[in-house]
Amino acid sequence: MTDTHKNQHRAEASEEVRVRLDKWLWAARFFKTRALATEAVNGGRVHVGGQRVKPARAIHPGETLRIQRDASEYVVIVRALSDRRGPAKEAALLYEETAESHQRREEYAEQRRLNAMTVPRLEGRPTKQDRRRIVHFTRNGE
Repeated sequence: MTDTHKNQHRAEASEEVRVRLDKWLWAARFFKTRALATEAVNGGRVHVGGQRVKPARAIHPGETLRIQRDASEYVVIVRALSDRRGPAKEAALLYEETAESHQRREEYAEQRRLNAMTVPRLEGRPTKQDRRRIVHFTRNGE
């Protein structure tokens, strides 16, 4: 090996693995596509250490992310880096959700279940008989 090749090899070995935030979010399966991950970061729905960031920001293990997805909010700590999307079991090893975040999401899910039980379910369009009753009720109610 030549000296320049050895120096180049040492420089590569000493460099940290750098992964873009949008790629990591996609690999960790928070978003189905990188485009959705990028859109979420640009839209301010992903914060690193309490700060808004750009999709190209490099993330490092130990950083705290706050991710708003749908009606849920995740607070996770980055444990490992990957820019490859693998099975869900591998993706779960990339981060650790905080206990408070998990508890809040569980409470919200329970609240949604209870709300869904109290709301009456409508089954399609009213029948002809139902429509006649509605018309009769509204005309006589005036």
